[in-house]
Amino acid sequence: MSTALSVNLNKIAVLRNSRGGDEPDVVRAGTACLDAGAHGLTVHPRPDARHIRADDVLALAALCRARGVEYNIEGNPFAPPRPGYPGLLALCEAARPAQVTFVPDGDGQLTSDHGFDFARDAAGLRPLVAAYKALGTRVSLFVDVGDPAVARAADCGADRVELYTGPYAEAFAVGDAQAALAAAAETARRAQAAGVAVNAGHDLSQANLATFLAHVPDVREVSIGHALIGEALYAGLDATVRAYRRIVDGICATA
Repeated sequence: MSTALSVNLNKIAVLRNSRGGDEPDVVRAGTACLDAGAHGLTVHPRPDARHIRADDVLALAALCRARGVEYNIEGNPFAPPRPGYPGLLALCEAARPAQVTFVPDGDGQLTSDHGFDFARDAAGLRPLVAAYKALGTRVSLFVDVGDPAVARAADCGADRVELYTGPYAEAFAVGDAQAALAAAAETARRAQAAGVAVNAGHDLSQANLATFLAHVPDVREVSIGHALIGEALYAGLDATVRAYRRIVDGICATA
């Protein structure tokens, strides 16, 4: 089973918003990523509009439709609408992404740093998952590696889970990733045994991606933004996306 590379464009929007105006252009950046071989694009519109805005969501949806690639919108399904943010469901109704990834983040979080608590959240997630699937959208739930309740994603109706790989990346950086890899592999197997496919994302990079994919079975998609955009500052966006494709394609060819 091949692993798809979805490029997260949030950091392009952060740079644009820091100055105002329209540069750098997220659609132009998304086009460059697709031209270089990315399988799809990811955005995470937040209620505080700190990076991707509602108008970006729609513009990138049009790009993905025109190119025939997957579009993944991340967000907190429990967050209510507010001025400038129509709500995740409204955005998905307008954009009709291939996938929506539910993430339990709040305004105070610098970045997504934990998965859902199924004991607390399952009852609320179930009708929300059904509402998004009624749009024809695949639903993925952001989960913690090592969560013994990960199979409950199936009870919520989810099609996939996305493994939060931040702790793995931290362990890899200090040369002690074996326990994190084993936990990720076991979590993936638990989800897959329940009929839920597996994605992964957060702090994955050229340095640690190949090792992760070699140890965690049947990862369907990796969503990579922060590291990829940072690396592209030195090597260029086209070259960086092509480098990630070589990693993903190399693993798929030898798995």
